[in-house]
Amino acid sequence: MKGVILAGGLGTRLYPLTYATNKHLLPVYNKPMIYYPVQTLVNAGIKEILIVVSGPHSGHFINVLKNGKELGIKHLEYAYQEKANGGIADALALAKDFADKQPITVILGDNTTDADISDGVNKFKDGALVFLKKVVDPYRFGVARFDPINEGKIVEIIEKPKNPPSDFAVTGLYIYDQQVFEFIRGCDPNYIGRGELEITQVNNFYINKQMLRWAKLNGHWLDAGTFDTLLAANQYWAKKLINIKKI
Repeated sequence: MKGVILAGGLGTRLYPLTYATNKHLLPVYNKPMIYYPVQTLVNAGIKEILIVVSGPHSGHFINVLKNGKELGIKHLEYAYQEKANGGIADALALAKDFADKQPITVILGDNTTDADISDGVNKFKDGALVFLKKVVDPYRFGVARFDPINEGKIVEIIEKPKNPPSDFAVTGLYIYDQQVFEFIRGCDPNYIGRGELEITQVNNFYINKQMLRWAKLNGHWLDAGTFDTLLAANQYWAKKLINIKKI
């Protein structure tokens, strides 16, 4: 299994902090944000990683990550997304050659979690697996709508709904087979009117083929892409790591 970290975009919600560097290189307690998704993959046994970057600060990643050896990465590559606001699926499309027809585990670069995803990685065979988490603000995310009769079956994922059908959010952690690149080619940039290729549409393609499964993400999880969540992530990891040092 190979891993892909999507660390592009302009980080406009974190201006003026991101005038200076890429959002995913901002500190979360004592580490750059990007270290957390790297460690999630490495802890799951994924040592071949592609990082997709974009924007004016893309070169900063090399100074921070170097060749990845210090973080437990066996092989590290970078890909450049020319259209920084092209969307998550547009960024993932750049991983086709890297994937080399193998399944890939994908994580967004602003996701910080201490969850162990190795079980999902090791048992994955085909289709798609998305990791869900109960949240208090589901309207900020892609949200799962479940079949009212067949409990636990996702029938649709709705992006940033005004009236969320559940409180289960798609966390930004996915595992895909090679079909994902075919589905990305079929994405409509006007799917929800943002002019982006939406990963939610990709997931719904899998749902329509009855090839999407889900797993609950156990443990702490936050996307650190806003001032509030960046602060919360810093507070959580500071408390956790300080407590570990005391043991």
